[in-house]
Amino acid sequence: MALVVGCGSGDDTGSGSEDDSGLTPVTVGLIPIVDVAPLYLGDSQGFFEDAGLDPTFEMAQGGAAIVAAVVSRDYDFGFSNIVSLMNAQSQGIELQVVAAGSSSTGEPGADFGSILVPEGSDIDSVDDLSGHTIAINALQSMNDPLIRDAVERAGGDPDTVEFVEIGHPEMNQALEQGQVDAIWQVEPFHTMALDAGMVSIYSLYAEATDDLSVAAYFASGTLLEDDPELAAAFREAVNRSFEYATDHPDEARTALLDYTTIDPDVADRLVLPAWPTTINRDSVDFVTELTVGDGLFSEEDLDLDRLFPADVQ
Repeated sequence: MALVVGCGSGDDTGSGSEDDSGLTPVTVGLIPIVDVAPLYLGDSQGFFEDAGLDPTFEMAQGGAAIVAAVVSRDYDFGFSNIVSLMNAQSQGIELQVVAAGSSSTGEPGADFGSILVPEGSDIDSVDDLSGHTIAINALQSMNDPLIRDAVERAGGDPDTVEFVEIGHPEMNQALEQGQVDAIWQVEPFHTMALDAGMVSIYSLYAEATDDLSVAAYFASGTLLEDDPELAAAFREAVNRSFEYATDHPDEARTALLDYTTIDPDVADRLVLPAWPTTINRDSVDFVTELTVGDGLFSEEDLDLDRLFPADVQ
């Protein structure tokens, strides 16, 4: 799959400085999945321009890579699963969520991602993942602790599940070629996998907890100190984009074609995530409990009130 890795007219990261149009260029690190479609849609609707911003969107494989680019100020803002943000904070990296990102639909069998296996696999349910390999797009992120929890609750042995890091665009081929036994896949690649005969065995996010907040947009502590007005403007544009995408789902599907080369028929049929404008703190606390229990980081190293400030809850 080819990806369009830039959008918008901003040339460089330059928070706080206007370009010739009078807009402030900002660079936003994204992942080429359906979750980020509202930003492309919002840009086309003029929501970022209304907020005084000229965005450029850049693609990366996972939240951890985007965290590094935001910290180095290669990106002004980034999109990441919430666990990668917690992990960064636990290591002393100063980040803060500036806007919600995406959430589960809460509907098993009708969510924007699931665990998939090849047709004819001996893996029929999530507990069968014991002793098998499963691809996720980033290690030590949202997905490995949720998968281990699901396997354990189903009566399997989570310690015997092996995780392999593979980007979402490459996962389907990896499963077809037998490189892994299962994949955790999301849209638009999820619908493409189902079309290729792969079988869904578990809706990970929808089954985890109610109204699971999956991802968020964030900035570095230095940007927030230097230019809090920029973060507020970005949040305004993102929230307007979410509200518009929620009210106009067909346009959100069409926006996906701006940064992928998927078939329009796939875009018409895929499942969209939920795009609330706030983070569900109860679901954050649930995920925190799982990740701390996994030993990914210590609760003493987290300040969730700082990472998820009141204006995004």
